[in-house]
Parts: sequence; structure tokens; C-alpha cells
Amino acid sequence: MATETVPKTAYRRVLLKISGEALLGTQDYGIDPATVQRIAEEVRSVHDLGIQVALVVGAGNIFRGISGAATGIDRATADYMGMLATVINCLALQNALERLEVDTRVQSAIPMSAVAEPYIRRRAVRHMEKGRVVVFAAGTGNPFFTTDTAAALRASEMDCDALLKGTKVDGVYDADPAKVPGAKRYERLSYLKVLTDDLGVMDHAAISLARENHIPILVFSITQPGAFARVIKGEGSYTIVTGED
Repeated sequence: MATETVPKTAYRRVLLKISGEALLGTQDYGIDPATVQRIAEEVRSVHDLGIQVALVVGAGNIFRGISGAATGIDRATADYMGMLATVINCLALQNALERLEVDTRVQSAIPMSAVAEPYIRRRAVRHMEKGRVVVFAAGTGNPFFTTDTAAALRASEMDCDALLKGTKVDGVYDADPAKVPGAKRYERLSYLKVLTDDLGVMDHAAISLARENHIPILVFSITQPGAFARVIKGEGSYTIVTGED
């Protein structure tokens, strides 16, 4: 990875969190290969800038632990089922990235050596230093924690300069923009306002972890082509959550 390709940006290493629903495309369930390929292209565009990239993916397109618990499955069991579902999504993203000739490693918090490396922090850092994308699977490896919290945890462990949350909308709004035409998008928010106003950017544990480790959270639309790279360059529409309003 040539140093001269690194753009003038504050970010050297970033972690992108996307939901499992982002992989649905127009489907109601499962994985849409075209959507996965497009997201892989978004990741490659940032990787090609010389930025070290890690990923955390949810599993809502396959199985959501809280929903499973609501239907009568023991909560811990349901959460483990959700963690296993994230592995499927991570392997799909790895395949799409490698089709684009981007070296990728999947590391799982739940050991499953036949399909993924075990999560080892120093090994993950070394992969990124060598220009590989690392996809973190199976959440934190523990029930009762969301993949949002896993993303904040891995971003902290990897010493990332930013945590990016790819959503369906281009930032954080004071109301649902799909239902309220005049909803206002915030340009900048503090961790404290997100927590006290319960704005739903990420769960409270994730926000608190990012706050404690001084990791800015950038919320943008993963559905807009090229948005990931634009946000990394400080362009486009997004909301940044930091220590100050």
C-alpha cells in the first residue's frame, strides 16, 4: 500500500458498521448478491484511498436475537443464533470483496476455524497494516450485546480514528424523515445529547464506549453510491457525533 495514495484526511483506520438489513436489497429476507457487491465496491473505494478498513455486520436480514426472544426462544440462545447469522453475512462480504481483488479476513468472536480466523486483536491490527480488510463476525461473542456495541468495542480495540454507521438515511434526524417531511438533519451532535435525547443512533452501550475512547461516530447513508468515500473525505451528507455539539 503506497503511502502517496493516502488522501488528506484525518482518518488512518476506520470501522464501518452496517446492519444486516442493508444486505436485503429489495428482498424481504436473506442476502441480495447485487447489494452485497455494491457495498463491497464502497469498501474498496475507501480501501483504495489507502485507508485501513474494518467491518462489523449485523444479522437482521437473517435472524434478530431480540425478535427471537420475543417468540419464546431463551434470550441468550436467541442472541447466539443471531451471532451465527452474522457469520453468514460476513462470509458473503468477504467473497464479494475478494472478487474485487481486495484481500479480506473474517475473524469470529465465536471460534469456528473451518470458516474464519478466531478474533485476535494483534492479528487483526497486523492484517490491516498489511492492507487487508478485516470483517469482524459473531458480535462480541457474548449474548445481551448488540452488533452496535461490538462495532464500538472493535473500533476501540483497533484504535480506529472513526466509527462509521451506514444506514438508510444520510444522518441523524430529529424525527423520522420517511414520515415527517420537515424533519431536521443534525450536522453535529454530542455523545451526551444522543444519550439524553435517546436519538437511536446506536444503543447506549455503543455510544458510551465511543465516548470513553474519544471515537467520533459518523452516520451516513450506505444506500447512496460513493457515500462512504465522500464521508471519509469530509464531503457529502452525514452527521458526526463527537464530544461537543
